[in-house]
Amino acid sequence: MVTHPLGSSNSPRWWNIGRRAIRASRDSGGHGPLVMGILNVTPDSFSDGGRHFSISNAVAAAVEMAAHGADIIDIGGESTRPYSTPVSAEQEMARVIPVIEQLAGKIEVPISIDTSKSIVARVAVAAGAEIINDVTGLEGDPDMAQVAAETGVGVCVMHMRGTPQTMQDDPQYDDVVEEIDDYLRQRLDWCIAQGIQADRVCLDPGIGFGKTHAHNLELLRATERFTRIGVPILIGHSRKGFVGKVLGDSTIDRDYGTIGVSLAVAAAGADVIRVHAVRPTVEALRLFAAAGGLGHCDG
Repeated sequence: MVTHPLGSSNSPRWWNIGRRAIRASRDSGGHGPLVMGILNVTPDSFSDGGRHFSISNAVAAAVEMAAHGADIIDIGGESTRPYSTPVSAEQEMARVIPVIEQLAGKIEVPISIDTSKSIVARVAVAAGAEIINDVTGLEGDPDMAQVAAETGVGVCVMHMRGTPQTMQDDPQYDDVVEEIDDYLRQRLDWCIAQGIQADRVCLDPGIGFGKTHAHNLELLRATERFTRIGVPILIGHSRKGFVGKVLGDSTIDRDYGTIGVSLAVAAAGADVIRVHAVRPTVEALRLFAAAGGLGHCDG
């Protein structure tokens, strides 16, 4: 991870996350996207629910991801898989805040809080989180924009059609790429109007959130288009159902397919990729860059 003081050169693109800024775009040195490691402190997430449910396991997993090259650790205490059951803010905070408090003194990479509740975000930032990652695009809680504006941290704004409980009930679009591109641009303008500076915003087209497998592939192929919006673009494709659909086996280990998608969106200019398997992703990206997949690289 590369950081620089706020106010210095903005080329290549940087993501302002409050106390510092992190490089969030490919540059002439062949650097690839930032790798955001997923840490689900839940018993029921679709891929790894329960593995990191204890505080000690969660902290150890985050430390390991940072050691393996994660640029950001994204911590969530509520599953957003299709048809998941919501939890209270109190439950969510009981899961994530002790982990954030311990990690803030153990790792140097930024901590992101994956939540759609403003109170959880506020307490998480006070505990050491530097990014708010909201799957509702700051629409789920009317106070979230105020928290983001007041705390000054980085914000990731995602597109989701419906809620986790309804999003996969026959999602339809006339033109999924056009509609989501418009949505992301409008949300960026809205964030700015709420007092959230553009350089603090990262946008996410929301792979798997209210989209069919075909929609997901269309959006992935449109990654370069989304980068033209002018702020960092996050792609969150890890272990999602379309991987098994493409490979023809819903039970297959999806990490290999996830890495393939990671390389494709990295080549298309994605700024942040959110994954479960950090080490193989980081190593694949390094070799992809060294072999010329990201342009010139010194090795």
